[in-house]
Amino acid sequence: MNKYTRLPPRKGKRRREYRWLRSDGTPNLSDRIHRVPGDMEIIARKPAIQVSPSVPIANALKLMSENYRSLLVSVAGVLKGLLLATDLIDYLGGGDHFKIVEGRHRYNLFSALDRESVKSIMIHDPIVAYTDEKLPSVLEKMAVYGIGLLPVVYRDGRVYGVITEHDVLKHLYGVVELGVKISKVMSSPVVTIGSNSSVWDAMKKIIAYGFRRLPVVEENTVIGIVTAMDLIRFFSPSSVFKRATSSDIREVLKTSITEVASKNLVTVKPEDDLSEAVKKMFSKNVSSVLVVNDDMELVGIATERDVLYALTVKRA
Repeated sequence: MNKYTRLPPRKGKRRREYRWLRSDGTPNLSDRIHRVPGDMEIIARKPAIQVSPSVPIANALKLMSENYRSLLVSVAGVLKGLLLATDLIDYLGGGDHFKIVEGRHRYNLFSALDRESVKSIMIHDPIVAYTDEKLPSVLEKMAVYGIGLLPVVYRDGRVYGVITEHDVLKHLYGVVELGVKISKVMSSPVVTIGSNSSVWDAMKKIIAYGFRRLPVVEENTVIGIVTAMDLIRFFSPSSVFKRATSSDIREVLKTSITEVASKNLVTVKPEDDLSEAVKKMFSKNVSSVLVVNDDMELVGIATERDVLYALTVKRA
């Protein structure tokens, strides 16, 4: 059974994506988007990084830590599954897959990384885009299922590449107009994590809320941000084996989140034009910007998804 379902509600504030959906749960795409040229064979990024279902999780972590947000799981070039950074976070302490580490590996970090394969935690039968599929159809899949990355395959299942919100945003930027303030698009309030929290706390919150990033706050002021990729790099074999004082993964999970979070914040003001957020995302190679006031107090967050929906979907 497919892991994805139609845009489920998450904990806390209602998902912002609902702003862009019609009553039947589908996006009301702008007429301009239907006129944008190109299908997935033109827009998709290739080649995609592929691994076998039998590859150890340690190998997957190493590959992903080189700044790959996903790995396509294939056999003889035919797609069999998808492994996301959040799937690894789920396995290493954030969600239900941690039961494998607990039960099968008795919390042994080295065993959990070296003896378990990606097949155990990958998404089976993921939602895909086809090489001949047009952009509006792919945008609808992203909105309806609440996902920002799709494997791109030929009709016979052979892997072609991958398409992400970032790829679509780059393709559309300059084609459609912005002209809207960030305050109209940003998500607020923001799910955050305190500076006294642990890596384990952050992983659980990422999986529970379904976000790939958590601003780190101290006395209402944002001091850093931890992303799914920060956690992947933290658990990459070259890093985690140096940190481990024992084989018990729970000791590593107690690490302070401030040791993992990035201090290089990319910020904008609520009154800035949305184009400013896009420019900073592209120039800093980030997928979100923090919206702060003059006192560096966090008032919102604008992600690639927020920008993409603002560009493509009719708003009431």
